Amino acid sequence: MSRSVKTVVHIACDLGLIVVAGLLSILVRFEFTLPDQYLLIFIRRLPILASIRLICYYIFGMYNQLWRYASVNELVTIVEAGSVASVFDWLFLHYFQGAGFPRSVTLLMWVFNIALVGGLRFVMRYYRELLSRKGLGPGRGGVLARGPKGSPTLIIGAGEAGNMVARELRSHGELPYKPVGFIDDDPAKVGYRVAGLPILGSRKDLPQIVRRYSIKQVIIAMPSAPGTVVREIVDLCKGLDVSLKTLPGVYELIDGRVSVRFIRDVQIEDLLRREQVKVDLESIAGYLGGKRVLITGAGGSIGSELSRQVARFKPAELLLLGHGENSIYEIEMELRANHPDLELVPIIADIRDHDKIDRVFERFRPEVVFHAAAHKHVPLMEANPDEAITNNIFGTWNVASAADRYGAERFVLISTDKAVNPTSVMGSSKRAAEILIQTLNWRSKTKFVAVRFGNVLGSRGSVIPLF
Repeated sequence: MSRSVKTVVHIACDLGLIVVAGLLSILVRFEFTLPDQYLLIFIRRLPILASIRLICYYIFGMYNQLWRYASVNELVTIVEAGSVASVFDWLFLHYFQGAGFPRSVTLLMWVFNIALVGGLRFVMRYYRELLSRKGLGPGRGGVLARGPKGSPTLIIGAGEAGNMVARELRSHGELPYKPVGFIDDDPAKVGYRVAGLPILGSRKDLPQIVRRYSIKQVIIAMPSAPGTVVREIVDLCKGLDVSLKTLPGVYELIDGRVSVRFIRDVQIEDLLRREQVKVDLESIAGYLGGKRVLITGAGGSIGSELSRQVARFKPAELLLLGHGENSIYEIEMELRANHPDLELVPIIADIRDHDKIDRVFERFRPEVVFHAAAHKHVPLMEANPDEAITNNIFGTWNVASAADRYGAERFVLISTDKAVNPTSVMGSSKRAAEILIQTLNWRSKTKFVAVRFGNVLGSRGSVIPLF
């Protein structure tokens, strides 16, 4: 049914309800009799009254709303439009009429119009939800689909977000979720129902509820919950054979709305519940575009992410240098797929090989260098201090001195927070590397800088996956 046809049907329904509301008002006022005198006045004024009321409904946007999604906001609109229309009812039946039309009838017309017009819309919404509960709700493309028949799903959090998630899941039968109920830490809520689903218990009851109702999916619907709460829920779900999903944190819900499309697997950053710090490459885009850029350690966690970010700014040539052939191959294939026009040069080399590094700079003359190649594991470097020294210090010197000799414009050393008052071999070696490039910066035309990273979310061997 087209939108124009639907609007005509809606107007016709409202017109019928206006007539019914007027007749009911007269019947109630005169103890279910229809006095000819007042009935005749009403009928004569009906075309004007109905026209003005429908115009008010239209102006207030009642014909731009989907009835099956009627909510409190729509009810407020109906009350506002009905009240304005009732003012005109009073004017035409009392002020302009001058025949002593009962004022109580006008008041009853206001009540009945709002009740009937609003009631019809909420009946449509209830009918839609009833079909959904019985597995006959509308699926994709407007076709009736069986649902919800997905995995039994438990929603953690019976607040606004949980309520909205439950309603959407129940109205989208094509999704693999069958909501069973909620758990919430507010003891006053336990035993009540939200969106037609029971609140089964609190967080401490999670294992028992999962087993009792054969839960297969758990959705954390608490966007503002701190990381400690998320971590506790993750721990409680261990060993329960359930798939754990979540909504994004508050900082991700930019428009303030919750939708089933936001539901995703729990990620590392959810354990922090704050926005992760990202490298601000936008501010340096000016000196990357059209330049020859070399990234050492390009196959590592930080080096590969730098490669992805630098590729966005269309450098003239991107040199991917690394010691491990598999990791360099993987990042090269990824970048070729995502940036087919980018000039990529994979280089297998050890930064400790002075001659090889010199040949690389002599041949490609990189203008910007990101030096991310390093040994970073603290315990391993304690056990192998010679590797930390030769790689993190001598290797950095080979790359940095080559950048100086061949006139690179910028050199960025990826360092670590463990270089601050170092107490480990790894930290000391990185601090020594910082001192080297600081020394070069004093006398070189190349601009040498160092940036210190802490634990990087999702990087290989970082502390969060270990914890």
